[in-house]
Amino acid sequence: MGHVDINKYIHAEEAVRRDPEGHMFELPAWDEAEAERLARAEGITLTAAHWDVLRFVREHYRRHGRAESGRVLSGALDRAFHDHGGRRWLYTLFPHGPVTQASRIAGLPLPPYTTDASFGSAE
Repeated sequence: MGHVDINKYIHAEEAVRRDPEGHMFELPAWDEAEAERLARAEGITLTAAHWDVLRFVREHYRRHGRAESGRVLSGALDRAFHDHGGRRWLYTLFPHGPVTQASRIAGLPLPPYTTDASFGSAE
């Protein structure tokens, strides 16, 4: 039996089911109770504003798949929530990094290069 490269299978575009517009049908298993549990573990009490961000990152993932980098998702968040104060406002909600914490709480894989210090704490 030959060697199977699991990464080729995991990242195979044809393994992802999409609708006619190209958006992903399925997101990783997650629900609001899981989000609440994950947020508590991060020291966050979810408000309506948090939910707006979590829904945004899940919808972004559904439409585009995993962001190619933390910087890409950070920029999308900054643009989407510019009227609220952008990146600065996002850090008030997710003090250890809006990309990192929002992705974790939303049940999504972290984008590559998210461990860069610029996506971490503003403290």
